[in-house]
Amino acid sequence: MDIKAKQIVEKLTKNGQTISVMESCTGGAFSNAITNVPGSSEVFKFGAVTYSNEFKTKLGVKKSVIRKFSVYSLQVAREMSKEITNFSGADYGVGITGKLKKVDTENGYGKDDEVFFCVFSRKNNQFFDGSLIVDKDSREENKNMVLQMVLTKILEIL
Repeated sequence: MDIKAKQIVEKLTKNGQTISVMESCTGGAFSNAITNVPGSSEVFKFGAVTYSNEFKTKLGVKKSVIRKFSVYSLQVAREMSKEITNFSGADYGVGITGKLKKVDTENGYGKDDEVFFCVFSRKNNQFFDGSLIVDKDSREENKNMVLQMVLTKILEIL
């Protein structure tokens, strides 16, 4: 069990708050880390792995934002975090998008090693942004690198 995920679940439980996520390149790593913690069902409202633009837009991300900034952008991570909050009614929403050292021929914009994430607070109507360059050799290591950065950011916010 990830210690940061455990701390997040404990803090959310103590504060009577909830969290949801719309994650792309991490492929469910955030949802997995949180739901590995006993008691997470009290705080984890919803998790969506949205690899396709189609399902990002079905969950509320505006097509115009994807077209203007690309799916690999801070603006889309912000949309993902806010729209998953709205969709699920959670106190916090997390959006994660980017590339893990892979060329995407369908979405040719953005660096092939950059990931963007955002945490949205419903109460404060506030975005907490982040990004990082992934530099590990394996996809699994890069996912974990992103996961740890996102978990750290959430702990700072809580």
